[in-house]
This record gives sequence, structure tokens and C-alpha cells, in this order.
Amino acid sequence: MHETNQEARTFGMLCHLAALAGYVIPFGNIIGPLIFWLLKRDQHPFVDQQGKEALNFQISVILYLIVAGILCIIFIGLLLLPIIGVASLVFIIIAGVRANSGESYRYPLTIRFIK
Repeated sequence: MHETNQEARTFGMLCHLAALAGYVIPFGNIIGPLIFWLLKRDQHPFVDQQGKEALNFQISVILYLIVAGILCIIFIGLLLLPIIGVASLVFIIIAGVRANSGESYRYPLTIRFIK
């Protein structure tokens, strides 16, 4: 657990919750966390860590959705697409709540693109 001030916790939370923009804006799930991460990553190590985590998860989700979309050809993707969407929503909310309380959150099944 990091010793974090309120500003770091708030921006850490925003890095995660900004991904919800992807439900309304194309690529908002990447752009939202990227903006908050770039704004505060140099000022708060906690925001740097949580921003990278949020971005890695969102990039992973996009890849999983692409694969599921391709698998729609054999109908497996029709089952996977809603599962990925709901799981993503649940994990984003959990991550936002944890970050707001100052806990570092690591998403499951995430490919670590940004180290």
C-alpha cells in the first residue's frame, strides 16, 4: 500500500474510471486514462503506477475484443463479447474504488505493454 495524498488517490481513481468513456466515445477507454496519467505521472508515483495499469488493461481488453470479434465466425465470440464487456466494467469499478482508498490495483488477465 502506498502512502498517498488525496490528490494522488483522486487522480489514480480517475485513471481507472476515465476508461468508462470508451462506452460512449470510440477509443475513450484509452484516451481517458492516458490524459490523467500524462497529467500527473511525474508528480505522483501512485498515479504513474495506476495509469500504466489502467492503460495496459484497456489495451488488453481491445485485443480480447478483436479476438472475440473474429471468433464470432464460429459463434464462440458471441458468448465472449458480452462477458468481456461486463468483466471490463466490473474490474474498472473495482480498480477505481481501490485506487481512491490508496490501494494499488492490478487487473487480472492483463498484458503488460507499458512497464
